Amino acid sequence: MTNPDLPSAPLYVALGQALRVLRKRAGLTQQEVAEIVGIRSTFVSQIENGARGMRFHTMIAMLDACEADLGALSAVFERPVA
Repeated sequence: MTNPDLPSAPLYVALGQALRVLRKRAGLTQQEVAEIVGIRSTFVSQIENGARGMRFHTMIAMLDACEADLGALSAVFERPVA
């Protein structure tokens, strides 16, 4: 049975793509973001590829590393078509 409280894979992919856009705009590598946030670069890669979700505080830390906020994330986020 699917848990309705968990986002679907397309939403993870869309969120990851949006975070990648912001990271690249900031001129940072995955390794640099990982070091700033205190996570592994492989985890950053998995997030950006939509293979993993993350906790809210991790997302905020990633946004902070990119000198972005939720408004900037919202501006580049493209909701997947169902």
